[in-house]
Amino acid sequence: MIEIYNLLQTALLIYMYAIVVYILMSWFPGARESSFGQMLGKIVEPYLEPFRKFIPPLGMIDISPIVAIFAIQFAKLGLEQLFIMVFF
Repeated sequence: MIEIYNLLQTALLIYMYAIVVYILMSWFPGARESSFGQMLGKIVEPYLEPFRKFIPPLGMIDISPIVAIFAIQFAKLGLEQLFIMVFF
């Protein structure tokens, strides 16, 4: 069971890093239009889209990815607490 927990924690961490990389790519012209940027967009954008519907950008700054990363962090904490409650 520990292996499943570790796998889920690692997957959430990798997805969080993918969001950060995708957001940083917006700083470089043409980076999101590259094949890597398009692939990363297909993975990250479906998750970010609901956050963008509820959180308007502040001028030129889109804070929805920050909220999305916080949501992943809360999911990781919830998974940890669930694991502790069930197995200890």
